[in-house]
Amino acid sequence: MFASTSQRNDDGLRASYNISLLIAKSAKPHTIGEKLILPAVEEVLKTVLHKPASDIIKRIPLSNNTVEKRIDEMSSDIESFLCNYLQTTHFYIQLDGSTLPDNAALSLAYVRFIMNQEIYEELLFARTLITGTKGESIFHVLKDYFIEKAIPLSNIISVATDGAPAMVGRYRGFISYLKQNVSGVLAIHCVIHRQHLVAKNLSVRLHESLHLVIDALNRIRSNALNRRLFAQLCEENDVHFHQLLLPTEVRWLSKGLCLTRFFALFETILEFLDTKDKILKENLMKRKTDIAYLTDLFTKFNMVNLQLQGDSLNLIKTKSILSAFLARVKPMKQNIGRGEFSQFPNLSQTSCQEDDVSTYVREYFDYGNTTVEINPYGDIEETNDIIQEELTELSTNEELEVQFKNGYQQFWLQNNIPVTYPLLWNRARKFLIFFPSSYLVERGFSAVTNLLTKKRNRLDIISRGDLRLTLTKLTPNVDNLLLKYQVHPSH
Repeated sequence: MFASTSQRNDDGLRASYNISLLIAKSAKPHTIGEKLILPAVEEVLKTVLHKPASDIIKRIPLSNNTVEKRIDEMSSDIESFLCNYLQTTHFYIQLDGSTLPDNAALSLAYVRFIMNQEIYEELLFARTLITGTKGESIFHVLKDYFIEKAIPLSNIISVATDGAPAMVGRYRGFISYLKQNVSGVLAIHCVIHRQHLVAKNLSVRLHESLHLVIDALNRIRSNALNRRLFAQLCEENDVHFHQLLLPTEVRWLSKGLCLTRFFALFETILEFLDTKDKILKENLMKRKTDIAYLTDLFTKFNMVNLQLQGDSLNLIKTKSILSAFLARVKPMKQNIGRGEFSQFPNLSQTSCQEDDVSTYVREYFDYGNTTVEINPYGDIEETNDIIQEELTELSTNEELEVQFKNGYQQFWLQNNIPVTYPLLWNRARKFLIFFPSSYLVERGFSAVTNLLTKKRNRLDIISRGDLRLTLTKLTPNVDNLLLKYQVHPSH
């Protein structure tokens, strides 16, 4: 009987951990366990199963403090496992800093590593930048964390950043400080930020047109009365949208979405400005074709950006996405030069003149290209004799060739590949495992924003475990955590 009672209490404690993990994953307040989940469980037991709920509810502690404690314990367990593993393996890191709503500076770091022939991506740390967001401050935060967790800096193979001066500055950037301590570390500029920077390199004329759009947005959005009047006008005109969107430099897709909404409401905007700012209205009318073209252009950039975001993105996938985009650019450039606008739906609705076409043709950008050799069974010319020797041996291995058909990633992550073909592995892993962007830390900052709502603005992101459990794909070892407790049956 005592064993049965002890087992039931163990099950209740395990349920407490599992439910706390669900609360953290959903980024909900800790009080939801006691205020919603336990009453819901009680209702199900009484209404559906027709069983008394009081004994079961008592065995599942889910108070606010208990849930907080469970979350911190599971987060600490995952962090300990992660740091212990990184002490003995090479890994790749992406890092960035940002400012929280309370003006505190926060640095996030993600790592990518190989474990059990699979690639893992995990949040390494979230730390406050006490002295600002300069490169030296960011580096010292990273270095101090590595010293605290006994992780050698030399285990870092590459680092991906957004390309900001604080990160890539030649003398005082984060990368320069890191290279002083880790020779041979490879720095990668986020491919999405690079594409975003190229997209900003517009001609003078299109740049002026874009600023006219921003002026009109500010004219309507900056005044509460104007916003209400504009929304009322949209409703009277029976248009689908009633509000305009504002662009922001820190959101990759914002400018494209802003232009799409603006052009959809173009006639309503002109009607509204007729009584507010006639000069701005006239300038917008003159640049309608430019705005239509910019809308189509940034929509295409958005499509590429969306493909460059997500988990498990590597240099091979990145190269394929950009190569596909570049392959579409040439025919689009030729078509627009001939006055064929089928690939530009908004521009096709306007009266485009010859000088407009010549301007738009010049706006296609060269993203450059790279060659990725990831198929050892293809026709590859190699000048390095030692690599050629490994390549010849690998390409004649019929057993491995069969495994390559299951996918290049699964092929290269086999345990015997780094040992048997070390030089080929050093080349292949760059394309397989290197971070091509800083997307994960950007997503991490979005998770921070979701956690720090108005009702939870006092949550300590740094010391509490909510952020790690929200983002992690690792599973905490609840069995080990249960061993720390001596369960006492209720009296």
